[in-house]
Amino acid sequence: MKTITKVGLGCLGALGAWGLLLRPRQNQPGWDRLEGVRYAHRGLHDPALGVPENSMAAFRRALEHGFGAELDVHLMADGELAVVHDSSLKRVCGADVHIEDLTAADLERYPLIGSGETIPLFREVLELFEGKTPLVIELKVERGNANALTDAVMAALEGWNGIFCLESFHPAALLRLKEKYPQVLRGQLSQNFLKPGEANGLSLPVRFMLTNLLTTAATRPDFIAYSCKDRNNASLRMMKALYGVHEVGWTVRDRETMDALDREGTASIFEGFVP
Repeated sequence: MKTITKVGLGCLGALGAWGLLLRPRQNQPGWDRLEGVRYAHRGLHDPALGVPENSMAAFRRALEHGFGAELDVHLMADGELAVVHDSSLKRVCGADVHIEDLTAADLERYPLIGSGETIPLFREVLELFEGKTPLVIELKVERGNANALTDAVMAALEGWNGIFCLESFHPAALLRLKEKYPQVLRGQLSQNFLKPGEANGLSLPVRFMLTNLLTTAATRPDFIAYSCKDRNNASLRMMKALYGVHEVGWTVRDRETMDALDREGTASIFEGFVP
């Protein structure tokens, strides 16, 4: 009996410690301006219509339908910020170059496949959305540039009249926001990195930590943006139950999933259909 009691107490202690590791920041003002909005993933893109992802056409189309937008930001060689998902331009432009090695002047040489559109600059997207629907801005950390990227994005946002939050898979970007820009709503992106094919070159311990949101104790995010396919995650469920953490679900590709998230008060980042 004593052994059973010790095991039980040990389990309770482990659960308590786990819960403390998952404590987010709470009650940061501004979330009310972001909730109740549907966010078009990389803009309201549709290749069949000649509207590529993360293009000005996709962002204009999102606004025309009254949606907010999710977008991805990379830091270029000249300090400018480009709105594109991948570091490599092979998939979206058919060019074997990396956005971090280019300057703003180079972008006209790399049209987005299937359109006459080019990769937009972050400042161009901000100008389009000023005073309109909210933006979910993902910081794409590459080559250890978390601080430089975060600082450049925050400089671009200074004085901008719009609604936004920042998110990243990389905890270093959230640490920079926590330390230098605490007024900004920040979110931890994650998914199940333990599934086959999701390693992304990461070690098993790192994959375990990211999957289970174990950097939260250091970064104290305001929200968790978790893959909607993987959101039955124990750490995410614990954060919601204990702390009521805000959740964003990505990437939603059907109305049924969106309706389910709506019922739970979870914001949707969607693509492939028009809600």
